[in-house]
Amino acid sequence: MAATRRGFMAGTGAAAAGLALSGAAAPATAADAEGEPGGSVAVLGGGVAGLTAAHELAERGFAVTVYERRALGGKARSMDVPDSARGARRPLPGEHGFRFIPGIYHNLPDTMRRIPVPGNANGVWDNLVAPPEMMFARTGREDIRLPLPWPGHQPAQLDLDDVRRALTAVLDTAVNLPLTETAYFVNRILVFLTSCDERRDDQWERTPWWNFTRAGQMSKDYQRILAVGVTRNIVATKAEEASTRTVATLLEAFAFNALGRGADGPLDRILDAPTNEAWIDPWEKHLRSLGVEFRIGWTVRELSYGDGRITKAVVEDPDGVRRDVTADHYVQAMPVEHARATWGARLKAADPQLAACDLLETDWMTGIQFYLTERPDLLDGHLNCIDSPWSLTAIAQARHWPDRDFPAEYGDGVAVDCLSVDISEWDRPGILYGKTAKQCTREEVAKEVWAQLKAALNDTGRAPLKDSTLHTWFLDPGVDGLGTPNPTNVDQLLIHPTGTFHHRPSARTAIPNLYLAGDYVAVPIDLATMEGANTSARLAVNALLDRTGSAAARCTVRALHREPALELLKRHDRTRYRLGLRNALDLG
Repeated sequence: MAATRRGFMAGTGAAAAGLALSGAAAPATAADAEGEPGGSVAVLGGGVAGLTAAHELAERGFAVTVYERRALGGKARSMDVPDSARGARRPLPGEHGFRFIPGIYHNLPDTMRRIPVPGNANGVWDNLVAPPEMMFARTGREDIRLPLPWPGHQPAQLDLDDVRRALTAVLDTAVNLPLTETAYFVNRILVFLTSCDERRDDQWERTPWWNFTRAGQMSKDYQRILAVGVTRNIVATKAEEASTRTVATLLEAFAFNALGRGADGPLDRILDAPTNEAWIDPWEKHLRSLGVEFRIGWTVRELSYGDGRITKAVVEDPDGVRRDVTADHYVQAMPVEHARATWGARLKAADPQLAACDLLETDWMTGIQFYLTERPDLLDGHLNCIDSPWSLTAIAQARHWPDRDFPAEYGDGVAVDCLSVDISEWDRPGILYGKTAKQCTREEVAKEVWAQLKAALNDTGRAPLKDSTLHTWFLDPGVDGLGTPNPTNVDQLLIHPTGTFHHRPSARTAIPNLYLAGDYVAVPIDLATMEGANTSARLAVNALLDRTGSAAARCTVRALHREPALELLKRHDRTRYRLGLRNALDLG
């Protein structure tokens, strides 16, 4: 596509930034597994973690039943917009938030390759596409548009105005971001890159990103781009509270991904169709072929504990009747805020790491979709509105779905694109009503987000977003009670304030038949992501195999890339850390 809105900045740009309970129809029992070499497993939760666990267990001969209270895929699923279909078309595709599957992921792509799709040699993995660019959208200033090179990448065509805008954006940023601040930030990154694991897990885990980068002493541009922009938009936590260990680990991984080091693929990848069509539906079909059973609409209420084991899971069926589910093993693959509600005092006393989960914090990061009657004149990729009060990120999706004719296949035939937006900040006043997102009604949230998008994108002589093209919108139904004193969100996101790393549990618990899977479980990526959920499920299955003495092959678990060239410097830093000295590059 020809470059349309904002200037292009040369270079890779990649390093710039960076259960629900559920489903079983009849109680699963150990007897159900007669003839199965591994026994029966109740997987409690059907999101990415639960489906991954079911996949790995079924391949190893276990009788698996997945209990999901709402819909398979969890927060990763797409969903139908109610009453939006006309004629033979499908409903408009809605979602909790857009999918983002960067090249730093390894375990999730491995699972995707093992989900068959007719005509795809690499299964669901072949349904991934790489957007060729991204953008930092500045309000009232030229935006910074960055190419994301990858094999086969086709750079956008530039005209004279695009070149002018690119130069303006670069010079504007350079002038407003003092050289001394740039040099200092680079130094801080080098300090982290050369820090040993012990220093990362201790000193940097206890240090807020805001303090680590000295953002409070820096310019507004430094704060918005390098402090707030990185944490609130990407990690969905506040810079003043976010763990340096978590934020910098993510930046390190993205930087090496951009350099082609240890990456599964391009920095940015998305699915080439709505999530359920491209991924979740083929996954469900494959798991059913492996013998996995699904009980959709069953809500886990309690894990009963006795004689040192989980004796049953108390679930509520779709009719509201409470039932007992028994199995040889239980893999609890529910979000932490739902999982810990099922743990009684005796169970938490039996394993203190469960009690420590009460210290984990969640926050709101929720999506809204705008359906448009014209394709917006935007870039081919994600945009980050770093000056928006509600920390918006977005992507126009239809251009990335090459095999889908959006108006012919979805809705009423009038909407031609879906602009999917993530709202990361729900507690700051907006620009339209002066209220936080939680204080706004659903309609006010939609109008406020639209206004903030236009402020970021319609501000330098062009207007890609037009009110006349706004067809309708869809806000995640998991959010309720907006505009009232008690708004709720059933699909929250684990955030990472300082100390979080030390409260995250392992997949293996002290209870011999209970295992944990979910993006809150301790995994190498240390971030609430689909990769983290997938990795934790693999660790849970490995723990179950170890505990039962199974001869089955263990799940592969790949950690984030460790650059060999830095290992010697890290070993040197380990000596300094143990002597109580700061990192050799740390200027304070």
